[in-house]
Amino acid sequence: MTLLIMAAGMGSRFGGLKQVEPVGPNGEFILDYSVYDAIRAGYDKVVFIIKEENYDLFRDTVGKRIESKIKVEYVFQDINDVPDGVKVPESRIKPWGTSHAILAAKNVINEPFTVINADDFYGLDPYVKVKNFFDSNRKDNEFCMVGYIVKNTMTENGSVKRGICYQKDGYLTKLIESSIEKVDGKIIATPLEDENNSFEVGENDLVSMNLWGFSPSLFNMLEEEMVEFFEKNKNNLDKCEFFIPMSVFKYINEEKVTVKVLDTTEKWYGVTYKEDKQDLVNAIQKMIDEGKYSKDLWA
Repeated sequence: MTLLIMAAGMGSRFGGLKQVEPVGPNGEFILDYSVYDAIRAGYDKVVFIIKEENYDLFRDTVGKRIESKIKVEYVFQDINDVPDGVKVPESRIKPWGTSHAILAAKNVINEPFTVINADDFYGLDPYVKVKNFFDSNRKDNEFCMVGYIVKNTMTENGSVKRGICYQKDGYLTKLIESSIEKVDGKIIATPLEDENNSFEVGENDLVSMNLWGFSPSLFNMLEEEMVEFFEKNKNNLDKCEFFIPMSVFKYINEEKVTVKVLDTTEKWYGVTYKEDKQDLVNAIQKMIDEGKYSKDLWA
């Protein structure tokens, strides 16, 4: 089982390269705890998707801490990695999105894998559940997603982006990517593609935190879809993005895959905003005091 960590994002709202912002008592980053939990759950490889210019930084920080604990690979998300005939606009700065990022790992992953964000703290339970899912499900078209209780994923410092989950018989049927925030004691979701139709979300409803379980068959699907994506957006190449939730939803509708929803009661922590950092530092210290993590994580 492989852990694929998306760490090529720019971290614009946090104001820097937040993937390597220390949050643990010995300078550990969020992704240190993610890798640690994955190892405890039985994973044996981690792949980092990064920008090539950040390679030395990652090797000198995260890499040197974990390379003796688990097999490590690095792949680069390159803005120029596009289908033949596509000309990247000079105005384009951001990468092409999470589906494009995942494709960067197609040559180093041949086994079931879990995708996570580098800047989200997920807790141990999701890694165990995804590992158990693939231990008993080896069909190429059976994927999974971990659903978090929405009240466990909020920040007091602003809105957050979440995928509102709809399911039938335990399988994902629909995902509405939304901006979510608390308004007058209620949780209000505003769809990213329909900002005029906000709606209330129940505090115990499930949302996606971009923690997915895939088989390697995903790569062929994404390669085919990427050609369609760039053709469809040929007049919007300065802003369009190729997102994994949209890709998965497309495959569900085409009946190419099923996606099992694995719910968890773990609490999410992150650094969407600078003010979030101290809350995360305090939460990690509390978990250390409770014995969930060692004070020196990699000792």
